[in-house]
Amino acid sequence: MTYEAFLELVARLWDEIPEAFKRGVQGVHVLPQAKGEPGLEGVWRLGEYLDPGPPSALGGFEGLGRHIALYYGSFHQVAGPGFDWEGEVWETLLHELRHHLESLAGRDELVREDLRRLDAFRRGGRGEGGGR
Repeated sequence: MTYEAFLELVARLWDEIPEAFKRGVQGVHVLPQAKGEPGLEGVWRLGEYLDPGPPSALGGFEGLGRHIALYYGSFHQVAGPGFDWEGEVWETLLHELRHHLESLAGRDELVREDLRRLDAFRRGGRGEGGGR
């Protein structure tokens, strides 16, 4: 899949999500590069939720907002024959959107789940799980 086709796929799928679930998300950024998982050679981060956190006393985060990033290069790295681009993009968008909704609710269950999966991945290799 080309980067341009990937952009169109992400836009189409994002438009399918009801606005109520996207409230407070400033945007979805589709970045061309791959992003490796720190400390895990050959493991690629498909997406991430970027939340600047609470505003600082100095206003350092003002205007940054909450974003979802998808890494086309990471999808390209993991894609093989029969790769379900649409299914993987959809799953990644929903995963990152869940991070957003949990952040708004002051919850961190998915963050803790991701950390457990990464820890299991580090201990047991590829067969033990991973993260978005």
